[in-house]
Amino acid sequence: MSEQILIVEDEKKLANLMSDFLMNHHFNTHQIHHGNDVLPWLEINRPNLVLLDVMLPGQSGIELCKAIRRFSTVPIIMVSAKVEEIDRLLGLELGADDYICKPFSYAELVARVKAILRRINTSQAQASAMQLDETTYKVNYKNNNIELTNVEFQLFKPLFNNPSRIYSRDSLMDTMYTDQRIVSHRTIDSHIKKLRKKLDELTKTESVIQSVYGVGYRFVHPQ
Repeated sequence: MSEQILIVEDEKKLANLMSDFLMNHHFNTHQIHHGNDVLPWLEINRPNLVLLDVMLPGQSGIELCKAIRRFSTVPIIMVSAKVEEIDRLLGLELGADDYICKPFSYAELVARVKAILRRINTSQAQASAMQLDETTYKVNYKNNNIELTNVEFQLFKPLFNNPSRIYSRDSLMDTMYTDQRIVSHRTIDSHIKKLRKKLDELTKTESVIQSVYGVGYRFVHPQ
């Protein structure tokens, strides 16, 4: 069965072009043109990925992304008409998996979709290989394990539980330090460096914590 892509775009001509190009690459598609129609449809249907425009009539893409994340981990690519808006969206911690800016080439769109689905499918297949024990603060991988400090555990837990999702330094700080203390980004980077070293020694693969330039970090399961 072909993977289904939900296209949420109020410009019908653009939505049709996106749909045609995706279908030419063997995806099934469904289009929704009004923000208020998205959540009712998702309550019944389970697409493999959502292409979600930011500016929509009714509920905006930002509101919808937040609402979807309350009940679903479906991959979401946010679509924006403004380059400068991408930085703002990243700062909002919406839980989107990727962002693409109009105008885009349809080849790039398909490449982004395929990359995310491949990453998600690979992560799901490999998820059982690495486990995080929340009672002992240990990371287990192929019959070996390492023990994390409390800070390292609090830092790693959201990354591990949401593979491929990008976390900003500020959101990681909020997770680690619930007492609202003021901590610099350098502190987060220092903890990440130590955590990454431990994990790399455990997996003996390319780093499972990836830096996203100018944004933050994400976790990918070891190959």
